[in-house]
Amino acid sequence: MERLLVTGGARLEGAVVVSGAKNSALKLMAAALLAPGRTVLRNVPRIQDCFTMGEVLEHLGAGVAWDGNTVTIDATTLTSVEAPYELVRRMRASTAVLGSLLARAGQARVAMPGGDEIGSRPIDLHIAGLRSMGAHVGSEHGFLVAETAGLRGAAITLDYPSVGATENLMMAAVRAGGTTVIDNAAREPEIADIAAFLVAMGARIEGAGTNTIEIDGVGAGTWAAAAVATGGDLLLEHARADHLDLFLTKLADAGALIDRIEDGIRVRQVGRGRAIDFVTLPYPGVATDFQPILMAMLATAEGTSIATENVFESRFLYVDELRRMGADIRTEGHHAVIRGVPRLSAAPVRALDIRAGAAMVIAALVADGVTEISELHHLDRGYERFEDKLTHLGADVRRVSVPATTEPW
Repeated sequence: MERLLVTGGARLEGAVVVSGAKNSALKLMAAALLAPGRTVLRNVPRIQDCFTMGEVLEHLGAGVAWDGNTVTIDATTLTSVEAPYELVRRMRASTAVLGSLLARAGQARVAMPGGDEIGSRPIDLHIAGLRSMGAHVGSEHGFLVAETAGLRGAAITLDYPSVGATENLMMAAVRAGGTTVIDNAAREPEIADIAAFLVAMGARIEGAGTNTIEIDGVGAGTWAAAAVATGGDLLLEHARADHLDLFLTKLADAGALIDRIEDGIRVRQVGRGRAIDFVTLPYPGVATDFQPILMAMLATAEGTSIATENVFESRFLYVDELRRMGADIRTEGHHAVIRGVPRLSAAPVRALDIRAGAAMVIAALVADGVTEISELHHLDRGYERFEDKLTHLGADVRRVSVPATTEPW
């Protein structure tokens, strides 16, 4: 069993290269199944989730070859339409192959998903949209089973702007007969990335990034919050400021100096940050993924902050870990009140999901003593060379192996 040992007190300073967006990379890998032949994806982060998606594609018969951060996917021949539970349970994004398999092969069997324990993320919107396009979709022994004799264009209105449903329906629609219109579509940056990829494969797509998409037949936030929390000065190379507008505005409200430069963002914090209020909403609102790292940042800010979580009902589960380190946070329903304290104290804590794990690291950086963080597989799923980058920026971070019997809880 591995733990991350983080010694608090370091001010992060320097330049860090922001890895390719996990949320975009995973879905582009799934979309590669749509077309026979070789697809080359560059700047793919070497993280566990991307490796898992590679395993899913190989199980389906595609060839997957890594060369640094470049992945070549050969989907010339598919030998299976089943994404098994042992792979899908590791990562909910595996369900992204549902739309591409149905469009390419006319059938798909995808195990019901797993992923982070952050609340219900029903797949009903995916199913209803695919049924509107002429697919038969049901459940059988823990699998989503879909088949079609031919998808057709449809007018689909999503009850909620679900990113996953928008992505799956886009992938299915590019090989459907006629025109598909998706209303109340998600607007996250990864939607535009997928649209650009599908257009490069020959699709015609209009409106990606808006509420209506018509189809004819996306870690910089973590580094920015860490800079604010530690009173640091970081240059985030390759970060997209245009994808982070409201988030950066919130950091500026907290006292950060934000410079939008060519191919990056500079984030500087002088002195202790200020309290802010924020609400998570679908893009272009503050993303729910940013909520844990903002909470960790605000744990030592001056004043009282209020956070409202409107996306996932169980996203405050990690708060108890921050409390173990001395954070003064009270939660009630979808709201959290964060009373900033001058300093946190080191304690053994767990990384309960990807972003909660990053929140533990941010908290540890401003805590007295050495914080032990366990359950690192979540961090490995979402962050590439995290310890190396932190060390490069001046943090005292080490990964160690410990016997499983020494768990303190």
